[in-house]
Amino acid sequence: MSAIASDRAGSARGRLRPMREDDLDEVMSIEHRAYPFPWTHGIFRDCLRADYPAWILQEGGRILGYGVLSVAADEAHVLNLCIDPDEHGQGLGRRLLRALLKFAHGHGARRVFLEVRPSNPHAITLYEDEGFNEIGRRPRYYPAQVGREDAIVMARELLDP
Repeated sequence: MSAIASDRAGSARGRLRPMREDDLDEVMSIEHRAYPFPWTHGIFRDCLRADYPAWILQEGGRILGYGVLSVAADEAHVLNLCIDPDEHGQGLGRRLLRALLKFAHGHGARRVFLEVRPSNPHAITLYEDEGFNEIGRRPRYYPAQVGREDAIVMARELLDP
């Protein structure tokens, strides 16, 4: 936890802390406002019970965003990264992503993977800006309004400083 908990960049908004089960109602509220096909309460609960690293970016008792990661051997996978839609455009997603990457590196990961919808250009730009590259596609990975949408699979190497 200390690798991420100490992430306090100057005037950056909010503080990072581990997600708890009692956060899930507020997390679900954000998830439903952010995505047409949100994760379920059960998925978040199962991630917490499996001890997946899950983090909250909080300010004044209000959750601004959250991220869920899995780390195994020398790889990590960003499973969910979400900022409250009312808080978009303030650099919070970048801050949270960097904190997740720092945590993954601190726990031995040398490469991080994620999937993103091609219809989410803001997320794609963020990931590319943070050193992720497209390494493939997963056909029909995401549910969509009509049929299914592919996923862009991205990866980034985590190098020692």
